[in-house]
Amino acid sequence: MSQTLLHLLLWAGIGYLLGSIPFGLILTRLSGGGDIRQIGSGNIGATNVLRTGKKGVAAATLLLDAGKGVLAVWLAGRFAGIEAGTEAAALAAGLGAFAGHLHPLWLKFRGGKGVATLLGISFALAWQAGLAFALAWLGVAALSRISSAGGMAGGFAAAAALAALDRPEASFILFLLGLWVLWTHRENIARLRAGTEPRIGRKG
Repeated sequence: MSQTLLHLLLWAGIGYLLGSIPFGLILTRLSGGGDIRQIGSGNIGATNVLRTGKKGVAAATLLLDAGKGVLAVWLAGRFAGIEAGTEAAALAAGLGAFAGHLHPLWLKFRGGKGVATLLGISFALAWQAGLAFALAWLGVAALSRISSAGGMAGGFAAAAALAALDRPEASFILFLLGLWVLWTHRENIARLRAGTEPRIGRKG
């Protein structure tokens, strides 16, 4: 196994450990909300935390889940060195963080859906990509009144922004992660097709 591949695997592992920190579960318990896995969808992400009625905890979960992606990519970009290549190491760390959030070892590999963490990864790779992600997320959600639709659009917008910045490798990875987000939202997609996906501001 080459030294470069070993370095990339190391950064992917570091990213995984960061991404697997279950902030939604930790913050919900600390705030007296119990086990978030027993509420709503059982997901540990900010959207499900919001179902506890604790908006501040949900906002903190969103920021920290995004922060995992930012930190993983930043650390790799700052400390990877030439052995792995800065861009490749950053992408490996981002992939690891995303996988860790979705499949944390500590929670029997059942985690979140990845939208907030992918937002953080996008911002860390390029602020333009993060901005494109955020605008797509907010814009699609505002137009459709469906939060999940906005979240699913973000990764592809970020990938397009990176392509425009002439960063094809990063664009390709973000595109793949966007597809992964679609997979994590497959139940939402089924409800969208059936017309039963909850809309923002509508109860029941």
